Amino acid sequence: MSDSQAGTGAPRTGAGRSSADAGASPTSADVSPADADVPPAGAGRSSADAGASPTSDRAAARVVCVDGDGRVLLMHWRDTVTGVALWEPPGGGIDPGETPFDAARRELTEETGLPGEAVLDRWVPVRREFDWLGTHYVKTERFYLARFEGTPAVGPGAFTAEENDTYLGSGWFSPVEMAGLPDALEPPDLVEVVSRITRLG
Repeated sequence: MSDSQAGTGAPRTGAGRSSADAGASPTSADVSPADADVPPAGAGRSSADAGASPTSDRAAARVVCVDGDGRVLLMHWRDTVTGVALWEPPGGGIDPGETPFDAARRELTEETGLPGEAVLDRWVPVRREFDWLGTHYVKTERFYLARFEGTPAVGPGAFTAEENDTYLGSGWFSPVEMAGLPDALEPPDLVEVVSRITRLG
């Protein structure tokens, strides 16, 4: 979940302060999520909060993986700065010269060992605002869809050092189970995001 500038890992999300955009945009345009309607970093924060931590709008893409039973794959992470643990779909930062779709496919394989070819070019924009490892992120990310027959085994393929330090595990969950997890979902409205993306096919 490394959204940090160093490394290609999944830009991890932290304390939940995010919400999904109302409208889906299942197009194939190779426009970075950062080019979507994203306010300047730190927008909406008080002047007192603005200096509390560095801000970033680094572009990232994530993948909602759905197994044959309709369960969703979530990665479990702990922020080593705050101690906060959370669950989120696999994904991470977009490298220079990379499209969001290519980044989603690469990140899926790196974080889970699952084939990137399973990621479909169907996505919804998701508004994000969260803290991770001392940085405040404000941006819009593309959440792509991937479907699998059965329930494939998951194992990290190529974690960064940051991800090795923060990774707690993974699991497949139904929407009802997701809503009942003891640690936070990121984004907080992930169940609604999953509903939106799965309606695309």
